[in-house]
Amino acid sequence: MAGACAWLYSGYRRDLRAARERISTGSRVVETPGGPIEYAVAGDGPTILVVHGAGGGFDQGLDASAPLVESGFRVVAMSRFGYLRTPLPADASPAAQADAHARLLDALDIHRAAVFGFSAGAPSAMQFALRHPARVTALVLLVPAAYPAHIEQRLEGAAPAQTPAAAKWLLDKALTSDFLFWAAPRVAPRVMSQVLLGTPAAALQNASTDEQLRLRDVRDHLLPISRRRLGLLNDGAITPFLPRYELERMAVPTLIISVADDLYGTYEGARYSAEHIPGARFVSIASGGHLWVGHHKEVTAEIIGFLKLAATAEPG
Repeated sequence: MAGACAWLYSGYRRDLRAARERISTGSRVVETPGGPIEYAVAGDGPTILVVHGAGGGFDQGLDASAPLVESGFRVVAMSRFGYLRTPLPADASPAAQADAHARLLDALDIHRAAVFGFSAGAPSAMQFALRHPARVTALVLLVPAAYPAHIEQRLEGAAPAQTPAAAKWLLDKALTSDFLFWAAPRVAPRVMSQVLLGTPAAALQNASTDEQLRLRDVRDHLLPISRRRLGLLNDGAITPFLPRYELERMAVPTLIISVADDLYGTYEGARYSAEHIPGARFVSIASGGHLWVGHHKEVTAEIIGFLKLAATAEPG
């Protein structure tokens, strides 16, 4: 048993060292009037501001937008409040995050950009489109945390979607320790993979080899979780209680994609948003969970096609 524990801990130290090395390169911190913001830039072409989801940072943004870089776009990926080297201010609301996005673009001398927000990054992406509409050329929301469709349930006093018990344990316990967070998926892989990835077990088990590698990278790139804990807790406090935004006032080309069996429950809010944002296109996927397993090529093609069309319609 001692040998097994030593082997396990050695694996943890190796993976944690690799994770720390990965987040220590490739990004910069810029000082803005609202405080420091970490960011990274990749690619050349029309600019896309990438707004990462829960558990992310600039690295998650770069991972998610790699196909966009390969397709001829310039990606600006930041670390939102509380993630990696971007501190958590007293006001870390989606509106405050949106204003921080604008300050980042100011610092980089970028006047207009498309905005790609996914999961818990969607609220601030939507707020950016509302608060700074002249700066947005197009908006993409992928499996977005958004106001729920069934307003009548709210009016009847129904509680908003709650974090699953296993996820609560993860937040309360494993987020305090990189080792616990690393060990949990290895001790209870099926349960923890569903919690971490928001995807039904069947989709995870039936995923292709390429998809398995993508899912593994998503999970492993959450390390070091200790450097993302404040951002995760902030997202956890915000996303279950999102108010309804003035969707009818969002006057930018918009693409929204969600998956019906997303265990994080983004589907109804995504559909509701698409129904109320003028001219929005909604892409509905039947299965694949929060990481659209089995539909990665389809989702990527939809986003790239939409953004290329928006870029060609942009003046100049």
